[in-house]
Amino acid sequence: MKNRRLKGFVLPTFSAFLVSILFITIISLGKNQTEEVNDKVDYTYSNESIVSNTLPVLNEDDVIIRPYQAEKINIYKKFYDGENNTDNAIIYYKDTYMQNSGILYNNDEEFNVVSILDGEVIEVKKEDLLGYVVEIKHSNNLISSYEGLKSVNVKKGDRITQETLIGKSGEISLDVNLKNALLFELIKDGKYVNPENYFDKKANEI
Repeated sequence: MKNRRLKGFVLPTFSAFLVSILFITIISLGKNQTEEVNDKVDYTYSNESIVSNTLPVLNEDDVIIRPYQAEKINIYKKFYDGENNTDNAIIYYKDTYMQNSGILYNNDEEFNVVSILDGEVIEVKKEDLLGYVVEIKHSNNLISSYEGLKSVNVKKGDRITQETLIGKSGEISLDVNLKNALLFELIKDGKYVNPENYFDKKANEI
């Protein structure tokens, strides 16, 4: 009896068949495991670029606080609104009268300056007359500016929360040399507004 031999094409075909079966089996097992994991775990994904470019939306219960932590803070110069108390809202410097676009605070002792709301630091700089200046962008088209600081605890790009320590009160060379002072400005929708009208108000009231 002659020994039978498989033809040349039979072996490759049979091998390919086995490989196909093995491949299908592996895919099926992987799919089952994936479905099992998805049934048990609820994943939440976020786009990092979206998060980094979006300011936190103010909660309706968020209340705007005053930009300092101290007792017996004095208002040295009020906000100039063109109507009331204009005499105490004019800054005189080098033979020039200027309308005060914020509120100038001072105290007998150095005090902490803090953020009025959550936000992002958009500017940190030092000026000859005002010392360090920090600007913070909040949601609701609101920007707060802290001027006359002796030292600064934040940097540009920082995302901070309400009551974050921004720096220490300093010296302001406007009108007179004020020590332990802070010039605070509030900008709403691109216009300077009187901060005293916004303190202690909720976000849905501004």
